Amino acid sequence: MALSDPQIAAALEPFGVRLVPDLADSIRRYIRLLLIWNQKINLTTICDPIEIVERHFGESMFAIHAVPIQQGRLADVGSGAGFPAMALKIGCPALQLTLIEAHARKAAFLLELKRELNLSGIEIVRERYENVGEQILHTDFLTARALGNFSTFLHWAPNSLCPNGKVLLWLGANDAEELQSIAGWVWQDPIFIPRSEKRVLLIGSPERA
Repeated sequence: MALSDPQIAAALEPFGVRLVPDLADSIRRYIRLLLIWNQKINLTTICDPIEIVERHFGESMFAIHAVPIQQGRLADVGSGAGFPAMALKIGCPALQLTLIEAHARKAAFLLELKRELNLSGIEIVRERYENVGEQILHTDFLTARALGNFSTFLHWAPNSLCPNGKVLLWLGANDAEELQSIAGWVWQDPIFIPRSEKRVLLIGSPERA
């Protein structure tokens, strides 16, 4: 059974996300396609629709007001099932996205999702992020969620950001504390994500000479 508008609104409310026209329908269509594809490839271990709204959409869209993000160029590394970037896109249609996903079938899912939701301003790059060059020069935001090797990512990231660009990372509090010790970066205080156990949003910028 598809989720109702009130169910989606209640699940998103703790994350500061207000349901606006068409958002609930986009989320329902997204979840439907996600669960269909998840039977063929491993996109998410969460299969309960309400939990998907909270853990995937809510956590991702929490950044809209926490950063804030409304428009600009955003590149997402290891996009997988599309979180956080595609969730941010349906909340902020003016964002221009580059989704970087090396796994061929996951990249195919992202392309199908783009078509299903009739979204524009999205480029899907099937490549390891370390090998991506001019496609994402001077981006405003670089995002990653559950990436794993963040130290390699932080070494690569400065060359892709615009002068005032920011990195946004969704990760555990312990991992955030470790990253804050890496030289060459200026970090804001971690922002704890609602409804999560020790998960934070970490926002940083490269030190500029």
